[in-house]
Amino acid sequence: MSASSPAYAVQPDEIMADPLKEARARELSRELRCMVCQNQSIDDSEAPLARDLRLLVRERISAGDSDAQVIDFLVARYGEFVLLKPRLEPHTLLLWLLPPLVLAGSGLALWMHGRRSRPAAPDVTLTPDEEARLSALMADEASPEKPA
Repeated sequence: MSASSPAYAVQPDEIMADPLKEARARELSRELRCMVCQNQSIDDSEAPLARDLRLLVRERISAGDSDAQVIDFLVARYGEFVLLKPRLEPHTLLLWLLPPLVLAGSGLALWMHGRRSRPAAPDVTLTPDEEARLSALMADEASPEKPA
């Protein structure tokens, strides 16, 4: 299903006669969270509250409100939670910064763990007896084989 396909939640009796105003209403409805479904926009939700919010958006547009005024009205009435994408403001800064900070912190922790878990090369020192044996083995390998 493509992003431009019509949502089935919007009922025919909700649709505005002016196509430009209807397009504005649909765009705004995609930015607003259904307070019942919470992970759906009011444009996609079939909940009765979502229908009420869609009608309220259309009512405000018919009254001549701009998109910003409609959003501000709904935020004043229902709080920032009504926005699917919260505004970047001082009180929502943590909400915006937390995901990148967690991602960066996780990457740093993985990098540090990777550096610590590498085994260090052991410091190998051979005894004089082992050195003599190694030299003998290397000399045997370097000499041509004897025919049998």
